[in-house]
Amino acid sequence: MEFAPWQSNLIDNPAGFRHIFEQTHTIAVLGIKPDEYTQTPAYYVPHYLQAAGFEVIPVPVYYQNVTHILGKQVVRNLRDLIGQVDLVNIFRRAEDIPQHLEDLLALSPRAVWIQSGIRNDEVGAALAKADIKVVQDRCIMVEHRRLMGTQP
Repeated sequence: MEFAPWQSNLIDNPAGFRHIFEQTHTIAVLGIKPDEYTQTPAYYVPHYLQAAGFEVIPVPVYYQNVTHILGKQVVRNLRDLIGQVDLVNIFRRAEDIPQHLEDLLALSPRAVWIQSGIRNDEVGAALAKADIKVVQDRCIMVEHRRLMGTQP
């Protein structure tokens, strides 16, 4: 079976994950939970990423009264991000991701990482066709620990 060139942007292997990590400094976390939700992946995964040395930009979907998460100023929408974002880490249900596609394409990060248990192949294909690396249904924290040997 032959693959279209954009399909090489669909990353599902350790070498691809490592390359993404090596190229990433700034991570916007879409769907992050506030500081009081320490036991939920949408909080402790970004907390891990911050401790591992990444700049984390919190982009919560709900929690309108929250102004800071992980000590960082909250950004309300992806379209409001200023500057280069290397990666967007998504904590949203699969059916909620398409509403963010236009903003993701406009932001044009190097990569979009959709967390473990979540897939949206239509959005993944659209991002890959825009030359954005896409990881789906993988935990960024688990893969980073495994590949980069970091235990912050």
